[in-house]
Amino acid sequence: MTEIDGVLAGKSQSAGVERVVSSPLPTVYGDFEAVGYLDRTRGDEQVALVYGDIRGARGEGILTRLHSECLTGDAFGSRHCECGPQLTTALREIAAEGRGVLIYLRGHEGRGIGLLAKLQAMKLQSEGLDTVEANLALGLPVDARDYGVGADILHDLGVRSVRLMSNNPRKREALVRNGIRVDAQVPLLIPPCDDNITYLRTKRERLDHDLPHLDAVVGHRV
Repeated sequence: MTEIDGVLAGKSQSAGVERVVSSPLPTVYGDFEAVGYLDRTRGDEQVALVYGDIRGARGEGILTRLHSECLTGDAFGSRHCECGPQLTTALREIAAEGRGVLIYLRGHEGRGIGLLAKLQAMKLQSEGLDTVEANLALGLPVDARDYGVGADILHDLGVRSVRLMSNNPRKREALVRNGIRVDAQVPLLIPPCDDNITYLRTKRERLDHDLPHLDAVVGHRV
């Protein structure tokens, strides 16, 4: 039995999640352990991809990504957002680090409004609204995501503190609020393209995302 097998074997419960199964998951980025959870509050099925011996570091300073589900970006390669490249970059960086965790948060599609509503919002954006205006025009919240389940999963995995790969200050705030120390926030900056520059500008200007790399391009791509 490997170190990770001993940590992850069997079922357990931590606050609002129940660990159901752990299985090896070889990927193009490296050999991960896929740990499946049930969110007992919402009923969502969640998964954490664990790389290497996260317990050997006493669960501290673990390179971590909380990745919100995005079918269009993650699976279909949409250029409307940067989600797909962020996912693959995070997996590569975790593997290069030698240990880390990526939690893939189901139920977060479209910042929590769902797939069909997200597509409706994207249609409105193609007609001139920004991503915030589009959600509000549909009578939906700008951001309905809850990161508490991510913190619960980290607690269950024995992670005490993280280096969080994110540009979103709300993720950091949510982890701290739920008892996970954030030692550092690691930027996850993806080069913009013509299809997503307006979307990224809105994330920076209206949702407070830290995207300093846009400074060199916003002037001539608006």
